[in-house]
Amino acid sequence: MASNGTDDYALDRVPDTGRRAWFGIAVQRFGQISALTQFLVGAMLGFRMEFWNAVLALTLGAVVIELAAILIGIIGVREGLSTTLLARWTGLGTGGAALLSLMLGLAITAGFGVQSGIAAQGLASLFGALPVWAWAVISGLVVTVIVVYGISSLAWTAYLAVPLFLVLVTWSITSEMLRHPLSEVIGSLPAGPPMSLIAGATFVAGSFFVGAVITPDMSRFNRSVADVIKQTVVGITLGEYVVGVAGILLALAARTSDVGAIVLSSVGWVGVLVIVLGTVKINDWNLYSGSLAVVNCIETIIGRRVHRATVTVVLGAVGTGAAAAGILGWFVELSSAQGYVFAPVGGIMVAEYFVVKRWRADLDRTRSTATLPDSAPRWVPATIVVWVLSALFGALVPVGIPPVNAFAFAFVLYVVAGKLGLVNGFGGYHRTERLPAEMSSV
Repeated sequence: MASNGTDDYALDRVPDTGRRAWFGIAVQRFGQISALTQFLVGAMLGFRMEFWNAVLALTLGAVVIELAAILIGIIGVREGLSTTLLARWTGLGTGGAALLSLMLGLAITAGFGVQSGIAAQGLASLFGALPVWAWAVISGLVVTVIVVYGISSLAWTAYLAVPLFLVLVTWSITSEMLRHPLSEVIGSLPAGPPMSLIAGATFVAGSFFVGAVITPDMSRFNRSVADVIKQTVVGITLGEYVVGVAGILLALAARTSDVGAIVLSSVGWVGVLVIVLGTVKINDWNLYSGSLAVVNCIETIIGRRVHRATVTVVLGAVGTGAAAAGILGWFVELSSAQGYVFAPVGGIMVAEYFVVKRWRADLDRTRSTATLPDSAPRWVPATIVVWVLSALFGALVPVGIPPVNAFAFAFVLYVVAGKLGLVNGFGGYHRTERLPAEMSSV
């Protein structure tokens, strides 16, 4: 399989020849955040909150995601490195980066399973010829094949899927609104148990904070900082509001948070296309980033470079199995927990790269030659402490939005630790020299 896919600079800097125009990346970013997950987030808000409170929760969560994505994305475009590879020199060391890779791999694979489960429910409700788990397998396999062929395959999928997805979402919401006056929908009470504003904002931010942290996986293909800002503002802002608000309105009108039931009742069989296209455009990036994370983890732990396409196939099979087993039922819990677990990583990376700069010179020296530093710290104990304390702060402090709390707390703690001289590598340095991909891949 490795010979039939692309490694996409999984363990290298993206060279200038590999960079792309910002608009194409923006389409993928828009597709990533305007996919069915955001529809599901909007529908959950509309099911449990009044319209304006739901919109405010969506706004607060979107601002958090956008600011974090821009800051972390700037690091990615400057260095041309994926998130988990970049983490070696932005505070985590090779050991911390491997731990992050493992956690991201698990979280993103779980997200892949959630999306495949959503698609499977829609396909089963329309065709009914196969059980839900079988449709989950089919959906997962299709996305896996797309991701095996890397960024170019993802780009073409976005160009095809995003416009059609938006047309079908517009059709769905228009059809539903024709049956319910807009003023009536906006003024109606939610059908489900109430959700507080903070809980709603946490749900929004948590549902995509992993996406913000892994922004370098995408922004490393950009050409400039300006491109990162443009694609983030366009992609995230429009994605949150176009699809998120549509989900809120549809949930209030249909009195349910079941996205499949909403779109199927609105536009019938065409709703299945909405579900499938929405699934593909978030699931391909879920699997892509998961493969990058696991490649880094394996290379760090066993010192062997595994081809990204091979890892993609394995993760696709695991995520598909999770979908068949019913991981969709854990969507809210997974989204909320990911917000404060991964937010500290973003705060640490931003603090190290822009303020503390303990290993910034190593990256600066090798950037012009598009190579990696010869060495990286194995462990940075202060970082692990900051990560754990910040995650607990986000989870336990009842005031504010947990992902924001965790991100900001990690940033401040790391800067303080850096100023006090506590940010130091431990256990020696790990050589990062590797054979070329075509010589060492398995």
